[in-house]
Amino acid sequence: MILRVTRVIGTVLFFFCALSFGQTNPAPAAQPASKWPAVNGTVTLPNFRFGTGETLPELKLHYLTLGTPHRDAAGHVDNAVLLLHGTGGSAHSLLNPLFSDVLFMPGGVLDITKYFVILPDDIGHGESSKPSDGLHMQFPAYDYDDMVHSQRMMLDAMKIDHLRLILGTSMGCMESFVWGETYPDFMDALAPFACLPIQIAGRNRMMRYMSIQAIKLDPTWMGGEYKTEPAEGLRLANTLVLVMGSSPLQMQKQAPTREAAEQYVDRFWARPSPDANDMIYYLNASRNYDPSPRLEQIKAPVLWINSADDYINPPELGIAEKMVKRIPNAKFILVPISDQTRGHGTHTVAAVWKDYLAEFMQSTEPKP
Repeated sequence: MILRVTRVIGTVLFFFCALSFGQTNPAPAAQPASKWPAVNGTVTLPNFRFGTGETLPELKLHYLTLGTPHRDAAGHVDNAVLLLHGTGGSAHSLLNPLFSDVLFMPGGVLDITKYFVILPDDIGHGESSKPSDGLHMQFPAYDYDDMVHSQRMMLDAMKIDHLRLILGTSMGCMESFVWGETYPDFMDALAPFACLPIQIAGRNRMMRYMSIQAIKLDPTWMGGEYKTEPAEGLRLANTLVLVMGSSPLQMQKQAPTREAAEQYVDRFWARPSPDANDMIYYLNASRNYDPSPRLEQIKAPVLWINSADDYINPPELGIAEKMVKRIPNAKFILVPISDQTRGHGTHTVAAVWKDYLAEFMQSTEPKP
């Protein structure tokens, strides 16, 4: 089913997050993460084998949780929700008030007194194992399949044997499709926000490749063994990410004059950058992503939401409208451009789409 939203209700605060595709509005200071009672956890997976055949003696996966797991009469967890962040983000990304304060509150769609919310740091991100820990460019070349496989192993270690919902934003959106195909019986519902279930190609791959090459071609990168971060390469890579994740309407409002636009860029360039090797790895993790051949194997109901001002997944490609017809029980929603949308970053502005998620959760409630 395809649904084109005709109206977005509610006032949305200015959206800002560090560096995750579509999470790049650098003008004002970042909003602090809400003080949710998140509990830290870490799982160490011994001798983890990657899809390339490479192994790590220990793969550390960090995660945050909110709420308490509940088990049904048969002893199975029935209230776990897995929330997957975007490229360059972390478990803390979805603690952004524009997401968490709307969804996690009492009576909210993902009320943490009702649901057990799990927010992992993906491989290469946050406090999980990553190249900057010491292996640099000798770190295994992970991909989205590795991320999903490791998440499943993390859940096994946590004694979580079923998920009520997987909701993923951007990279997490793509991982949601991989989850649906790889472990079709493990979840009751899938909510992929801001992606397409096809190979990363065209302008999207060009941007990623240019960003990677900008870093590698900086003479100070030194094959990943740099003494100081390759500043010029990172500046170009971060600039490309800013453009891809931006919203023309919002940027025009935030920088309506030449002076304001230039100050915006100067503030963006002054921000701390991610580690160069980490950035290369997470930009390249999508290199072999392509769930399109197996979409029919997804069993769980799917709520798929993109926004019309998403420069990374532009609606004029017409891909979503074709692909959604191949998923057995899926609804695609295209949110039109408005004062509330934030380009690709609309995936984190929960006020825009929370009513659709609420309806979806109600319609997929397991029958007793």
